[in-house]
Amino acid sequence: MNEEMELDQIIEKIEPIEKEWLEKAKQRTSQLVMPTRALGRIHDIGERLCAINKTLKPTVHRKAFLVMAGDHGVVEEGISAYPQVITGEMVRAFLNGGAGINILADQVNAEVWVVDMGIIAHVAPDSVANPERLLVHKMGQGTQNMAKGPAMSRKNAEAAVLTGFELAADLFKKGVEILGTGDMGIGNTTPSAAIGTVLTNHSIEQMVGRGTGVDDEGLMRKQKAIRRAIEVNQPDPHDGLDVLSKVGGFEIGGIAGCILAAASYHRPLVIDGFISTAGALIAHALCPAVTDYLFAGHCSEEPGHKRMLDHLQLNPILDLGMRLGEGTGGALAMGIIEGAARISRDMLTFEEAGVTEKDA
Repeated sequence: MNEEMELDQIIEKIEPIEKEWLEKAKQRTSQLVMPTRALGRIHDIGERLCAINKTLKPTVHRKAFLVMAGDHGVVEEGISAYPQVITGEMVRAFLNGGAGINILADQVNAEVWVVDMGIIAHVAPDSVANPERLLVHKMGQGTQNMAKGPAMSRKNAEAAVLTGFELAADLFKKGVEILGTGDMGIGNTTPSAAIGTVLTNHSIEQMVGRGTGVDDEGLMRKQKAIRRAIEVNQPDPHDGLDVLSKVGGFEIGGIAGCILAAASYHRPLVIDGFISTAGALIAHALCPAVTDYLFAGHCSEEPGHKRMLDHLQLNPILDLGMRLGEGTGGALAMGIIEGAARISRDMLTFEEAGVTEKDA
């Protein structure tokens, strides 16, 4: 069986959440010992967890993050404020346990797995503290420069998505109940903005931000590189794999695969910021039903992020002015999601608590 057929089969089996379970969860919420929907969006989150898991007692005890890492050929266009060598250095920092995602994931007892989807550097196992948490699935040493031609072949785009799917599926099979996506890759806001421009039909100026902090000239170079990439490659907005292959990144494809796996295994998945949401746009282009299984951890400072979330009809849980990536916003949101699961599962009804309900 070839990769494309395998991906088609995965997509074909994905179904939206069952509305009957959503209604059952809302009915239980109406009976909880509090004023009607007094916890606001916490109820919305909890009810969707019930529908995803097909139970009125949802659990999200075991948590994990897959931090997808990849380098980008478009960096040679001068679109980043930081040198490309930092990608490999940050992967080492993740594996040594000292980066932002490690600290915030630890707070919610979530595992952190790092995936080399295609970074330039080679990370030697004896150079890091937790080599077993590094999963090497290199598609290449960075993508090609999308401003001059396709970022990758369609075959590699398929392989990236399937790799993400398989890695996430493996975690679900091992008992992970909720997954978060993270990213690492110098220059990765540029392909993400290109994906957002193509798939949301917003202008480049509306979608492109300063990423890690480029100056005005850097911002102009970034916009120019994206404009050239779209003109040169003509990505088809009706074909998610075409968009990924022409203006995407290996790690973005991996994130899209994680999302397909969550929908396939009926597990909730928390996307992080701009790059994770670019992966969600690719997954949504391949299979619109996946958004039923997604929670948007936060809205980042990148100007295009809210436009991406609006396109996916996802309401971010947090809005804290963050722009770090790595999965950090998703980790913070996981605590809130777990709270919502606990309210749905453990809070008593008026009858169970022996409390008189309000007058009808």
